[in-house]
Amino acid sequence: MSNGATEGDWDSSNARDFIQYTVDHGYKIKAWELGNELSGSGVGTSISAEQYAVDVIELHRILNEIYTHYGETPLLVAPDGFFDADWFKQFLQLSGPNILNVVTHHFYNLGAGVSNDLVEKILNPSYLSQEASTFTGLQSVLRNYGNWSNAWVGESGGAYNSGHNLITNAFVMSFWYLDQLGMAAAFNTKSFCRQSLIGGNYGLLNTTTFVPNPDYYSALLWHRLMGTRVLATNSTGTEYLRAYSHCTKKARGVTLLLINLSNNTGISVQVSTGSGTSTEGNSRLEYHLTAKDGDLHSQTVLLNGNILRITPGGQIPSLLPVTVPAEKPILIAPLSIAFVQIPYVQFTACS
Repeated sequence: MSNGATEGDWDSSNARDFIQYTVDHGYKIKAWELGNELSGSGVGTSISAEQYAVDVIELHRILNEIYTHYGETPLLVAPDGFFDADWFKQFLQLSGPNILNVVTHHFYNLGAGVSNDLVEKILNPSYLSQEASTFTGLQSVLRNYGNWSNAWVGESGGAYNSGHNLITNAFVMSFWYLDQLGMAAAFNTKSFCRQSLIGGNYGLLNTTTFVPNPDYYSALLWHRLMGTRVLATNSTGTEYLRAYSHCTKKARGVTLLLINLSNNTGISVQVSTGSGTSTEGNSRLEYHLTAKDGDLHSQTVLLNGNILRITPGGQIPSLLPVTVPAEKPILIAPLSIAFVQIPYVQFTACS
């Protein structure tokens, strides 16, 4: 150790044996990742960019050797730490072209789970927008020093140290979660790994009953509706409206994600596509998410006014939209979220 940094080459022997074991037993592995929160100043300890590059090159060599006769080689992913532009730049320069497939980073931009101002941060549009600097910074580094790699959010749960009960596992968290998903996608992030499925106070499922928390349903609607092609989206009128749009997944048209952070003002949204698309005779599908009894700390979420709860047989309930005539404005209630599927709007990008 020197100044809190770990020194010396990685002993890869145990990892190599483990990787070989998975191959010998026919386990399909999508990706192998080296390290966790060791980039930059690290968490607890750190590793220099020079050493990390040497170690990643070693893992690349191991994967090529083991998977030579086994078809597709899994992705190589690193460093899965907090973004430090100088460290990431040096790491990519020293590891060299086509070693890393994915560059991962973590972010917990709400601060510590014990903080008393988490809700205020979540509902503050200016605060939410600050994370854009991380996404733009990483994209800049990748364009200049690692254009063979994709960016992933390797871990994020909003507030570190296990989050905060009845905030990061309650309805209010969906404002943060869906906004950051939309922002990450807009900055060409290819994957977003939520901390966690089960565990801490930021899990998508209740840690004892495994009943879905509100963010589970938010993630499910995103997964079902938002395709991988992201559309440039701007909104005017109020900063409390957060707007994102994608080509609809496996269907015609586009889907909007509209988030109203205002606690007292509903928003009427008029959509302008610039395509001259006629609304006459058309309709759209809307999915409105609200908290039970208007309580942002509730762990029960309503879809179009109906409580979402698992069925007696333990199945996820149907997520049914309401159909709205196209000529009507989109109405977003205070402190609510809406996915709006518009099948009659067509862009070349969505063909």
